Amino acid sequence: MRYRVLVRLKPGVLDVQGKAVESGLRDKKFSAISDVRVGRVVELEVQGSEKEEARAQVDEVCRLLLANPVIEQYEIQELS
Repeated sequence: MRYRVLVRLKPGVLDVQGKAVESGLRDKKFSAISDVRVGRVVELEVQGSEKEEARAQVDEVCRLLLANPVIEQYEIQELS
């Protein structure tokens, strides 16, 4: 099973990278774009597991390694 995990800062957490991108866009005359948030995408494959077990493994990996639960949230998408 293939999965895509989207990791983003929780609402209300200052996104310094997002602010830097937004500033750069303003400098390039893209003033209509605002509230930029930057996150990361992780794609992974789980071999030889049942669907529920595979998703549970991905969820555990997210909680333990990929996302900081204090400031980040994550979304798991099944690709195949």
